[in-house]
Amino acid sequence: MHHRPLGRSGLTTAPLVLGGNVFDWTADHAMSFRLLDAAVDAGVNLIDTADVYSAWVPGHKGGESETAIGAWLAARGSALRAKVLITTKVGMWPARPGLGRANILAACDDSLKRLGIDTIDLYQAHKDDEATPLEETLAAFGELIAAGKVRAIGASNYSSQRLSAALDASAAGGLPRYETLQPLYNLYDRRAYEGDLQDLCVAESIGVIPYYGLASGFLTGKYRSDADFGKSVRGGRMASYLNDRGRAILAALDAVAAALNATPAQVALAWMMRRPGIDAPIASATNLDQLADLTAAMHLTLDTPQMAMLDAASAD
Repeated sequence: MHHRPLGRSGLTTAPLVLGGNVFDWTADHAMSFRLLDAAVDAGVNLIDTADVYSAWVPGHKGGESETAIGAWLAARGSALRAKVLITTKVGMWPARPGLGRANILAACDDSLKRLGIDTIDLYQAHKDDEATPLEETLAAFGELIAAGKVRAIGASNYSSQRLSAALDASAAGGLPRYETLQPLYNLYDRRAYEGDLQDLCVAESIGVIPYYGLASGFLTGKYRSDADFGKSVRGGRMASYLNDRGRAILAALDAVAAALNATPAQVALAWMMRRPGIDAPIASATNLDQLADLTAAMHLTLDTPQMAMLDAASAD
């Protein structure tokens, strides 16, 4: 399988990233292990998590996803660890907020302990922290890289202006640069990435690994009426998607999927894999059938007319 470079980091990823937000939440501990095993067997090598996952769940405090991944890595051994890349994030968890030096250093040690590893392959600023100088944040990441605790760094939820400023600060101060960006982006949510942010990432060779690759499940085609909202814990979010534009997108997905003997989810992910600057969308699954559906997208190729049909239906 052809891997794609994560910026200039020297790391590479398969065309799909496995989202870990569901581990030890909507996917229980045993299912989390099965999903991780099956994803690696299918060729996925990058696993995405964050220290804050899943603090929003009643009874959870954060760190649950990292702990589940750590238990899986420990159970599978060093040979498996050599096959996968782990990316986690800092800055959004109320228990470890912001991108100040002290918080980054402490949060990294906490994540390493939960994950049971010596080095985080890609450590991401989970959201921008305008109260902290970019130079302080980047220098702290530099300390972690120098200590061997982190291999490369990335940003999530940064605007084009702030990402550009961060790149300038890296160049001016001899500091490590953000090699990846994790923005909100999918066939429905196009506005935040396309335009200045996309142009910057392409020009600066920033690898892009978008989250909500399936718009919280809307692009699977599972939610087509109000009556479908109860199908999952994310169903309540579907009201914002189920409008005339959303229905047009689903119709285009259905048409392309029928032509390719594929599913809407596979087509939606394959569309993203062909978009400028995109390395690999992030998608999560709560059972093995869902995961098989997602990983099949890595082997699906859309032609130019099919891409154009989806572009037109989702134009914003």
